[in-house]
Amino acid sequence: MAHPSRLRSTGPSSRTQRAVLKAAVDLLNAKGGHASVTIEKIAARAKVAKTTVYRWWPSKIAIFMEVFEQLATKRLLGFADSGSVELDLRHVLRGLLRLFRSTAAGAAVAGMIAEAQLNPRSAALFREEFIARGRILSRQALERAKFRGEVPHDFDIELAIDVMSGAIWYRLLLGHAPLDDAYAEGIIRLVIDGIRSRRMPAARAPLLKTSSDRD
Repeated sequence: MAHPSRLRSTGPSSRTQRAVLKAAVDLLNAKGGHASVTIEKIAARAKVAKTTVYRWWPSKIAIFMEVFEQLATKRLLGFADSGSVELDLRHVLRGLLRLFRSTAAGAAVAGMIAEAQLNPRSAALFREEFIARGRILSRQALERAKFRGEVPHDFDIELAIDVMSGAIWYRLLLGHAPLDDAYAEGIIRLVIDGIRSRRMPAARAPLLKTSSDRD
């Protein structure tokens, strides 16, 4: 799971930023999705010079990240601290999938994943700016649950994060089934059932009688 990140402390004028990000969103929503988006098309649609775009966004993945950031920030996406790990997961997973269904955020994430496969620098930016921050929030939510005793001390938090993120991205990229609330609930059930199974005492296997016992 991911979370928006600040890519820079300074940036373009607000007018240029709005124009570039709106152009990117329009192209992501158009037929062809992220695969058809180029810096040239973004610059032309935003009516700014291509060099202006490259000055502030050195690659498509940087633009996709900022698109996601703005869309997610508007929806106040993030982990709450409700006191229940199940409620926390439900809040963020349902919110994330709703964001993917109703905005260009899903196409932006798919574009980031695609770009990360093509360029080592893009891959590093994706891991260090986008993935790392998202994992911090997921990890904090599960560590809070561990502190409350909801999660066993030896529960593999990193694996749980991989399972949740991987399930979402798999369906996002393949598009073979909907990213709906039922899917979010299925992912949550897998994680929660895994947590609960770790807390249950191991069942004792029945003792097998030997021939001497039967006699």
